[in-house]
Amino acid sequence: MSTTVTEKTGARTDEAAAVITGARERIDALDDRIIGLIQERMAVSAVIQESRIASGGRRVNLNREMEVLAHFSDALGKPGTGLAMKVLELCRGRI
Repeated sequence: MSTTVTEKTGARTDEAAAVITGARERIDALDDRIIGLIQERMAVSAVIQESRIASGGRRVNLNREMEVLAHFSDALGKPGTGLAMKVLELCRGRI
């Protein structure tokens, strides 16, 4: 086993290093998809905000945000609430 593989993956065998390398490649691909979905969500959110403001409404609908927080929390537990807060912040900015 090469020292570079050990340093890069933390594995102690070539077999483990191969598994870790493959799994990390999958995680990187998933991260790219997640980022793309968040960017898409940001664009859709902007359309909603623009429509709401143009009709005389407020930029943010707090009842809807509470629904989103509950949805993430139900699906992911307490850390889901923090994740939802960050997603909402990205999509509407700080209030």
